[in-house]
Amino acid sequence: MAEYKISFKKSVWKDFKPIPDKDLSRILNLIKNLGKNPRPMSCTKLSRQEKYRIRLGQYRIIYSIQDKELTVWVVKVGHRKDVYR
Repeated sequence: MAEYKISFKKSVWKDFKPIPDKDLSRILNLIKNLGKNPRPMSCTKLSRQEKYRIRLGQYRIIYSIQDKELTVWVVKVGHRKDVYR
């Protein structure tokens, strides 16, 4: 299976600022692994959207997958109470 390219929406870089370094390193490692397997068992497809969610403690990673271009777009990263707004 080919490896997917990881891309970030510009606003995601702002999402990273309030996250503690310990949690941020775990989040970035998880995002890196999405290139190898964009649909891990821990992901959930969001209803009425072509996006997926991965839970990591109190944080959520929202992303979309373009299979034709072999690209994963990270759309939003944040605390569970803020990420769906």
